[in-house]
Amino acid sequence: MTGTRDTGNGKRVIEEAANAVAGRLGKLKPRVAIVLGSGLGAVADAVQSAIRIPQSAIPGFPEPGAPGHKGELVAGTLEGVPLVVQSGRFHLYEGHPADVAALPTRVFARLGVETLIVTNASGAIRHTFRPPTLMLIADHINLMFRNPLVGPVVQGDQRFPDMSDPYDSGLRATARAVARAEGIPLEEGVYAALLGPSFETPAEIRMLERLGADAVGMSTVPEVIAARARGMRCLGFSSVTNAAAGLSAQTLSHAEVLEASARVAGQLERLIRGVLKGL
Repeated sequence: MTGTRDTGNGKRVIEEAANAVAGRLGKLKPRVAIVLGSGLGAVADAVQSAIRIPQSAIPGFPEPGAPGHKGELVAGTLEGVPLVVQSGRFHLYEGHPADVAALPTRVFARLGVETLIVTNASGAIRHTFRPPTLMLIADHINLMFRNPLVGPVVQGDQRFPDMSDPYDSGLRATARAVARAEGIPLEEGVYAALLGPSFETPAEIRMLERLGADAVGMSTVPEVIAARARGMRCLGFSSVTNAAAGLSAQTLSHAEVLEASARVAGQLERLIRGVLKGL
């Protein structure tokens, strides 16, 4: 599949997609975008005055191929904040280039979104985690060996964005305060992103532990890199659904990931609502 950069068409693809979405939004001007991970679609159902846009109707947007990803944008308000929710992300393991995975983020920025909230499902590396639980992402390690900024600079991107604070420290402080007030258990740690789609081996998990990772998954990093290149603030939550390979006798399956994510989806919605109230 070709990416958005081929023959210098990146700006055109972003503009076409943004215009298609804006045409469906009417007067709604989203300030926040939320990307939902596997099994976390309940947040989209909470959006008020929802406008649902199939991703198949947006130029450049492929159909999501991962189970638990609906394949639509849901726009409206939540806690009075105008926003757009991406229910169905594009994974590199589906064969998409990194800039396609990051295309929705660039479209959101073009629509005026200033804050990106990313969510995902992950496996626990830190031994003290008791899945299912939620982890506030403090930092990430990109072991996908892909970057959506590679190639000619797309208009609107910074060439060398600062990644010293990829997950905004102020937004993380707000999330921690909401968790305390709501009595929601919230861990905090480093997310390692691998290409997938196979789950990691026990040896790979031991390597990741030594590198300083607390949880591992197969998404999120391309969106955050693109968002930082556009000057957007980012906040990330990981639904830690299972112990990673070698840390328990349990056989890993995506079905169990979806089931575990559903168990913490309500807590995640409360956290996101609380953060939105503080914006």
